[in-house]
Amino acid sequence: MSIDLRGIIPPLVTPFTPEEEVDEDAVRGEVRFHLDRGVHGICVTGSTGEGASLLPEDAAKVARAAVKEAAGEAPVIAGVIRDSARDVIRYGRALREAGADALQVTPVHYLFTPDADTTVAYYRRIAADVGLPVVIYNVVPWATIAPATIARIMDKVPGVVAVKQSGGDIHALADLLHLAPRGGAVLTAVDDLLYPSFVLGAQGAIAATLTVAPSLCVELWDAVRNGDHPAALRLHNRLLPVWRAIDGPNMPARIKAALAMQGRNGGLSRSPMSPVPEAERAVIHDALQAAGVLGRS
Repeated sequence: MSIDLRGIIPPLVTPFTPEEEVDEDAVRGEVRFHLDRGVHGICVTGSTGEGASLLPEDAAKVARAAVKEAAGEAPVIAGVIRDSARDVIRYGRALREAGADALQVTPVHYLFTPDADTTVAYYRRIAADVGLPVVIYNVVPWATIAPATIARIMDKVPGVVAVKQSGGDIHALADLLHLAPRGGAVLTAVDDLLYPSFVLGAQGAIAATLTVAPSLCVELWDAVRNGDHPAALRLHNRLLPVWRAIDGPNMPARIKAALAMQGRNGGLSRSPMSPVPEAERAVIHDALQAAGVLGRS
């Protein structure tokens, strides 16, 4: 099992109808929007995609729509947010049948935090039983996997091909990059520090800001790779207020509001996500306008 996960990989929203059903046409529309802007991969059914609210058949429906639209232009990663190996494997097999190229899997995070050996065994079983490449989604604040354990999993567990280092902790990202795991890519999800993450050596990003402003994020990635740090810093300063505006409780709904302001169809959210208040919408609008995102092709 191998896959090259690098560059800008936006985590897409899951558009829902008023009946809270998956809107497959809207999923395909968002995939096409991102591919047309040069992203290097697509991630669905993660946190931004309200993955914790999805049944296996919902997640498979989203993944299937994304895979059909991507049609091999870029890999499609599908997220699984569950708390037992059995559940993750069940979801993972459904996503494999839907055509997903890889899984993004959170650590166990309900009631207790497994020790390092248990965490290694958990990812080993999932990778072996599902038969898809696995990305560790290191996002849960009270169940964070230590950098040394992540490196151990990536180097020792066949099929674990990357980590999405999240939680806003660039110190953990720096430690992980210093360990330089040989088994796969280190991807950043430290949204307000994408630029320094890339400078430190992160091989790409899966982060909510990418979903809202993919063109700017592709430009940032290219600027760093080309050594154009003045341009990269300018892009960082355009993107930072966008992240500040969408960050916080109810974030998937905030992101959908940001998409709607651009004329994109992110659909509705599932309860308990709630509509974004007008005051918050105004902040999001102002940030998008200042970044030059509104009205941009």
